[in-house]
Amino acid sequence: MRIGAHVSSTEPLAEATARGADIVQFFLSNPQSWSKPSSRTDATELAHSDVAVVIHAPYVINVATTNNKVRVPSRGLLGAYAGAAKAVGALGLVVHGGHLPIDEDPGLGVENWRKTFTYAEREGGFATRILIENTAGGKNAMARNLDRFAQLWDAVSEYEPGVCLDICHAHAGGEDLLTIVDRMKAITGKIDLVHANDSKDGFNSGRDRHDNLGNGQIEIELLRAVVAAADAPVIVETPGGATAQSADIALLRRLLSP
Repeated sequence: MRIGAHVSSTEPLAEATARGADIVQFFLSNPQSWSKPSSRTDATELAHSDVAVVIHAPYVINVATTNNKVRVPSRGLLGAYAGAAKAVGALGLVVHGGHLPIDEDPGLGVENWRKTFTYAEREGGFATRILIENTAGGKNAMARNLDRFAQLWDAVSEYEPGVCLDICHAHAGGEDLLTIVDRMKAITGKIDLVHANDSKDGFNSGRDRHDNLGNGQIEIELLRAVVAAADAPVIVETPGGATAQSADIALLRRLLSP
């Protein structure tokens, strides 16, 4: 099981070494902007490194929304990011499920997700596997709860996307962590990546605030059990830089050792 961290995009392989990580995740541009990613001078090095790479899509992407001014550029940016992720040899591109205005039919968001893949297929498909991540908040979110996630999955599964399970998000979104892996796999058949984050806030808070492992509101044994059951590569997106993330990675390895 590869275990690593979300790191700065400046020198991700050096960041991996500093943390003792064998997998890293990073952004390719400002996650709060609509900027398309630029070519990286270290793309070949990343693609051929022993350190696995995952790319996270910008937070602004929302392909579910009915707002054309957001949905249309979201599709374009997602495609651009997928191409750039392929160039660095990424295992996948993590993207949040998105949301709709509170008074709109979630079925519209499901259909917009399906159209995102349909339109991409006309151009040969996404260059990198899309990993849909569950989210923590939003009363009309597409991936906060598993019932809604199941509707989304039914609409897009034929395009063979992947799944990223964020433990903090599931806890804050009101999902029972004791059964989350079995229920997620019953829907999707798999989990491709785990974001192993503790939560600063309580169960069903709807707040996406990560904490270092063992410092937050999720019992460490429960968090360990989720990671073990998922049996997928693990990324910690925890605060504190290299020192704190190194400790989180080391803790996970100890907890998961036979």
